[in-house]
Amino acid sequence: MTSDAHDPDGAIQATYMRGGTSKGVFFTPDDLPPAARVPGAARDRLLLRVIGSPDPYGQQIDGMGGGTSSTSKVVLVSRSMRDDCDVDYLYGAVSIGTPVIDWSGNCGNLTAAVGPFALARGLADAPADGMVAVRIWQANIGKRIIAHVPVSHGRVVEAGSFRLDGVTFPGAEIRLEFLDPGAGDALLPTGCVVDELEVPGVGRIEATMIDAGIPSIFVTAASLGLRGDETQAEVNTDAALLARLEAVRAQGAVVMGLAADVQAATRDRPHTPKLAFLAPPADFTAADGRRVAAGGIDVLARILSMGKLHHAMTGTGAVAIASAAAIPGTLVARLRRPGADGRVRIGHASGVLAVGAEAERADGRWRITRVAVSRSARRLMTGMVHPAPDAA
Repeated sequence: MTSDAHDPDGAIQATYMRGGTSKGVFFTPDDLPPAARVPGAARDRLLLRVIGSPDPYGQQIDGMGGGTSSTSKVVLVSRSMRDDCDVDYLYGAVSIGTPVIDWSGNCGNLTAAVGPFALARGLADAPADGMVAVRIWQANIGKRIIAHVPVSHGRVVEAGSFRLDGVTFPGAEIRLEFLDPGAGDALLPTGCVVDELEVPGVGRIEATMIDAGIPSIFVTAASLGLRGDETQAEVNTDAALLARLEAVRAQGAVVMGLAADVQAATRDRPHTPKLAFLAPPADFTAADGRRVAAGGIDVLARILSMGKLHHAMTGTGAVAIASAAAIPGTLVARLRRPGADGRVRIGHASGVLAVGAEAERADGRWRITRVAVSRSARRLMTGMVHPAPDAA
């Protein structure tokens, strides 16, 4: 059913999906009312109401959002007009407390759900059995991603034994390949592997700023007086610390050329750039109570998402970390323990995530050719979403 066949209450066809450690509401553009099929205020107003934002209570009780950055997301998928891709994928990070949808970056976790959604909705073709390579055009950042999705009897396989830290139940493995994820000449926006940021209220702080997968800022935990193994509760209940972290992120956004000033960075670009603080490998306790040994990781990392510490690791943040780790001299490369197989095992708040990046240097410039990571995904609900009568 498309929007032309909406019921009198304005219901819209939608699929609620988990991808990696995130959840979001998926649509095709044709599912939406005509005014919301193009970028602009009408689309944002509708999708904000679907998710339940802005919500001064921070819970999104009157919408599909879950009150966290990992569960306040929308996705639009359509057949691609490009010869080298099957589908176009547009991602919106929905602010919980303000009427803002940030369309400036990708969600690596929900990328894992794009292939299964496209196959289920008939947007991409697949054989009856085997592994399907769904070619995705990530429209937010203009990059190609290949999702390797298992199918059986013409249907996406969701059950499996692949376990992803931060997700309770196992599922089928979906391997993602981010092709040439760096921003070309702006891979290192300042041209330096390490810069010094002058942050009001914080002081001078070393940072590696990189645009691979998603614009990202990496600092050492020690430079902020942190350990690197902090829990969500420790960070997200400390308003002063969150303010300091946002000050660093906003200043980095200005230096990277992504915002005119720190106020604009905080107001208009809460999703990008990402900020992560890192430390050398050390034992830590994951969110589920498991003890993770230092020998099982190559670097400790905690990443911020939409102003709060992420409960696991953002997919695009992992791409950026692996990319930075492949470039000598970056803070990530300094801190990491070299991996035997070229992958970086990231110790995050919920466990461990292994990511592999391939880099090459030509004409004095670094290029990230490919980053590979495995996730899982599944449909949680298919049906009609009711955005409320005042959302049209």
